[in-house]
Amino acid sequence: MKIINAQAYIESDVIGEQLLKSIERYGRVCYKSEDKITDISAQNFAKSIMKMGHESVIEHCSVTVRVICDRGVSHEIVRHRIASYSQESTRYCNYSNEKFGNELVFIKPCFWTGNSAEDAEMYRIWEASLKEVETNYLSLISLGATPQEARTVLPNSLKTEIVMTMNLREWRHFLKLRTDIKAHPQMREVANIILREFKERIPVIFDDIDFKIS
Repeated sequence: MKIINAQAYIESDVIGEQLLKSIERYGRVCYKSEDKITDISAQNFAKSIMKMGHESVIEHCSVTVRVICDRGVSHEIVRHRIASYSQESTRYCNYSNEKFGNELVFIKPCFWTGNSAEDAEMYRIWEASLKEVETNYLSLISLGATPQEARTVLPNSLKTEIVMTMNLREWRHFLKLRTDIKAHPQMREVANIILREFKERIPVIFDDIDFKIS
């Protein structure tokens, strides 16, 4: 059994300034102001349309992200409809095989930090439960169950990988909802990782969305 932290990686070749240049080129069609395009005008144009709420323009650009999270979080992610998804399948992945290390991988809950006796005990119970799950899953496979049959014992904590593509406007919607303090802590953990990457790589578009840790 292996326990890892949630992760997220940008799969697209994101060049932030180039994205802004594309946004400007598409957006200026609305105003027929293409003659105002210069080598340095894209960022100001993007700031202007974001301030006006003219976000339909940024729908022309999309970014693909690979998220490594637990199955519970992935169920929340796929509720966002304006997106494309490809997800690791428990029907076809046989975790008893060598390529999976003959073991199950689980995502560590970010809310049990171990800073208190209660936290430590809850984490111990969680970990013990998953050890039993792994034993039962591998036993079912060894008895001849198929992966799609054995997966019935797998919990929300099971690690999954999901590749998701959204346009920039939908990413803004996703991150506003999923970084909010009302979001599930593990969902917020993933969203904050993505937001941090976007803020570093893409100027202007995500500047108004703040990190919310608790």
